[in-house]
Amino acid sequence: MDFMVHIDLKKLSEPITYGDKIMLMGSCFTEHIGNELADLKFDVLQNPNGILFGPDAVCKSLLSYIVNKHYTGDDLFYLNEVWNSWDHHSRFSHINKDECLQGINQSQQKAHDFLKEADWLIITLGSSFSYFLTSQPSFDKSRGGEAVANCHRAPANWFNKEMLEIDTIKEMLVSCLEQLKAFNPRLKFIFTISPVRHIRDGVVENNRSKARLIEAVHHIAGKSESAFYFPAYELVIDVLRDYRFYDIDMVHPNYPATEFVLEKFSDTCIAEGSQQLMKEVRQIIIARKHRPFQPETKAHQQFLAAHFEKAKLLQDKYPFLDLKEELVYFSQV
Repeated sequence: MDFMVHIDLKKLSEPITYGDKIMLMGSCFTEHIGNELADLKFDVLQNPNGILFGPDAVCKSLLSYIVNKHYTGDDLFYLNEVWNSWDHHSRFSHINKDECLQGINQSQQKAHDFLKEADWLIITLGSSFSYFLTSQPSFDKSRGGEAVANCHRAPANWFNKEMLEIDTIKEMLVSCLEQLKAFNPRLKFIFTISPVRHIRDGVVENNRSKARLIEAVHHIAGKSESAFYFPAYELVIDVLRDYRFYDIDMVHPNYPATEFVLEKFSDTCIAEGSQQLMKEVRQIIIARKHRPFQPETKAHQQFLAAHFEKAKLLQDKYPFLDLKEELVYFSQV
């Protein structure tokens, strides 16, 4: 008997290869994909503004990379003893204003340069809900009505919460993609919807929110030859479909679930030749993470020497791989 619903996963006609530059944007689930690709030595840049959930925040950030926006002190606000940006995740917040700005602008420059040369942009959307500043923050009255990417634990009365309409999401995504293609004509897009449930919004509201994203993204993928949809959401919600594939919070997919999705992503979105190389790279990475009980033994020294040779051969054969860290580690013979 077959105990799982199966999805017809269509392979990309021109899949991702190791020579491609890949930018990833969006929710925390984006970073599961990005971290895996980075560990396997793909050329990636993920979430230059930090984790973003809504299409408005993602589009605003991408457009800022195109023009290489430079942030100033006027773009920051002071709350909870640190300086923050409404456009950035709290990972950029800092007790020192200049340090905060430096981190943001360095990331902006890096994102601008990378996006200019990127082959792929993977966007994972998490929620249709958007938060708009009210006039409550006395220091920021001029920004009333502006959407924020992160609320930074500010008081609830500082924001109005709205669920974006499907047509609004479509319009902002279409406009953003058009400007991205004008900036980098060879750029291709993969859209996914995060399977992480936003239960704080309410179960019914979360489903409505996800449905709007799904409809908008399918509209984009159906209209553009360079945009594709990967069903990460459906793989977790409809195929795995069991709480044993969730973390203790019953919201976030656990390790087996994310590995299952990554396996399907590899099968459908990555070229077969690169999939074979991924297996070789993974062996090197696993060996690099090995922690010996007795590092002074002859057996461990032979282990290091053997894997140094494997890594060196792989680096010489595929110069685009960055195995410097592994080669330094294995050279401790």
